[in-house]
This record gives sequence, structure tokens and C-alpha cells, in this order.
Amino acid sequence: MTVPATDETDEILLLDLLNTTPVIDGSARDELATFEAGRKWLTAHSQPASEDEWRSLIDVRSALQDIVRGEGEPTSVARFVEGVSCRPSLVADGLTWTLNLPEGRSAAARAVLAWNALRVSSPGRLRPCANLECRLYLIDHSKSNNARWCSMAICGNRMKARRHYERARQARTT
Repeated sequence: MTVPATDETDEILLLDLLNTTPVIDGSARDELATFEAGRKWLTAHSQPASEDEWRSLIDVRSALQDIVRGEGEPTSVARFVEGVSCRPSLVADGLTWTLNLPEGRSAAARAVLAWNALRVSSPGRLRPCANLECRLYLIDHSKSNNARWCSMAICGNRMKARRHYERARQARTT
């Protein structure tokens, strides 16, 4: 029996976490670089905001980014879900499930569970932006599963403009 361990807020948490290392004006940034920044991020995502949570979040972010880019192994996130359990409780109209998360790495565990839920339910839909200069990720919710860029307005437009420029330049030289 499969019990849902994640919900839409966990998917948002995962994507937001993966996207905390953007390239802005050609410079890589880390939006979780300090504990204060990490505390604010955790609080904004309704997660415990301890220093242990922040450190685990940074570690799991790196591992998940590598996995999604195809540069890391899923076993690298095993330590973040050790001790996670799901407990049923009887309520008036059936069962409800409570996720028990390890203290100090509950946000990291949620991110791993969300990654795995997407891996199983929507294979290939969590991916890096196709713009190699971009370090953002996307979850493709399109019916055709052909979204390529984190943002059509930014990366998509840039990539299409580059291709057009290259075609026009090559046409002038031939």
C-alpha cells in the first residue's frame, strides 16, 4: 500500500530549495548562505528554523541538485530520511496519516520525500533549465511534458533570441 507522504506544499518547498542558487547578472548567488537567510527561508516555508535544519537544508540541496542534473546518486540523500515514519490515526471519516520527521532535518526530509514522489509519479518532469547559463530548475506540469526553461519570459526568450541571431549570422556568411 502506498501512503502519500507529501503534498503540494512539499513540491513547492523542493522547487524553491533547488532554486536557491540562482545566477543573477552573471553571478552565482546562494540565498541560504547565512543562518539568518536560512532561518527566514525555513520560516517562510513553515519549517522549523534551527541551525541544524539550516545546515541539513544546505546539504540536501546540493545532493538533490546533483541528482536532478544527473550528476549524483539517489543514495546520497538516504541519511536525510533515516528515521522518517508515517503513522495512521482513525478519524470520523477514515484514516489520516501523520508524518514523523527527524528533528534537525525535517525540511531536508520533506524535500527528499517530495523529490521521490515526483520521481515516481511524474518521471522526468523535475529537471534543470535548458539554458546552460541558468542554475534554476522546473517542474513541468504541461500536458506534453516539453517545457525546457525555468521561465519562458527570461531563459526561453534568451535562448530563442540566440538561436535566431546565430541563424541570421550564418545566413549572412553563406
